[in-house]
Amino acid sequence: MPRRQGALPPGTRLVHIGPHKTGTTTLQGAFHRGRRALAAHGVRYAGAARQPAHAAAAIAGGTPVHSLEAPSMAHWEKLCAEVAAAGRRRRVVVSSERFANADAAAARAVVDGLGGDRVHVAVTLRPLVRILPSQWQEYIKSGHHHPYGKWLDGMLRKPPYRKPTPSFWRRHRHDELVARWADVAGAENLTVVVVDPADPLAHLRAFEGLLGLPAGLLVPEQDGFTNRSLTAGEVELLRLVNRGLSRAERPAVERKLVREELVRRMRRAHVPTGDAERIATPAWARRAAAEVSAEMVAGIRKSGVRVVGDLDVLVPAVEVPGAGPGDLGAAAEPRLPTAVALSALTGALLAAAESP
Repeated sequence: MPRRQGALPPGTRLVHIGPHKTGTTTLQGAFHRGRRALAAHGVRYAGAARQPAHAAAAIAGGTPVHSLEAPSMAHWEKLCAEVAAAGRRRRVVVSSERFANADAAAARAVVDGLGGDRVHVAVTLRPLVRILPSQWQEYIKSGHHHPYGKWLDGMLRKPPYRKPTPSFWRRHRHDELVARWADVAGAENLTVVVVDPADPLAHLRAFEGLLGLPAGLLVPEQDGFTNRSLTAGEVELLRLVNRGLSRAERPAVERKLVREELVRRMRRAHVPTGDAERIATPAWARRAAAEVSAEMVAGIRKSGVRVVGDLDVLVPAVEVPGAGPGDLGAAAEPRLPTAVALSALTGALLAAAESP
């Protein structure tokens, strides 16, 4: 477990910007669950939900995946007003990975809007090689339909690496993300928290340290909320459905309803059976990710920002080809039980048909 750092001063606005797929769901769920205990220690978790997704999307760009409501600046202004009303002695936490979409101007607007020189930015980082399949899956869940291999090719082998998902490297070129926000907030006002796969709750302890909270106060949600990854078979079914819907030129709202209902039903009906069902990243992509990770870590070390955890965790050794279940020479065809696929797909289509 990383050594606890000294707490940030009372009145600090701790702005956690993600990025995506770096333990954000666990962290936000723990803050949301612990609101009453946090308040007893002089900490407010801003917003009414697990994260202020619409406010963050309004100022930083993008649209929350699980909502049909478009973000507006009214969401952002409401969040800023809530943070300001917390007073000068209370620490306030604002967390949304959608802030990672911000360019330099939007990052400046976030810092200025949430407290200026009282803002301290937190960036959670996870090994890039683990982010790749998780982030591709999220793109599929938002409507994309590019196969994993083709997507990896575009992100790792075809400069300028903007197609088919230009947001990926804005979020996950982590040295540039850190530099962009440090330029606005100041390097002394930015902390990188390393999410270690060997200790998946260590980042909760790190945030407790930043906020002066007792160790163990932040506890993951146990109320049934789930964000489990889809299996390779599940995501392949969703990808094919996305492709079919795009070719049929169905309305965006209808496509969204089908996607979300399909994911919900697959998660409910299918229990994954281990490594065999995971999305497998080929060896060439793991090697490329390791090279990029080494560059990013070197840049972060030079930046002068505070680091909680071991940056070397972000550059894991690449396995010898053929040595592990995640090594694909020729990709195995993803599988999903026929009954699960049929039930989930039928239910999703019926839900869309019954929607207003």
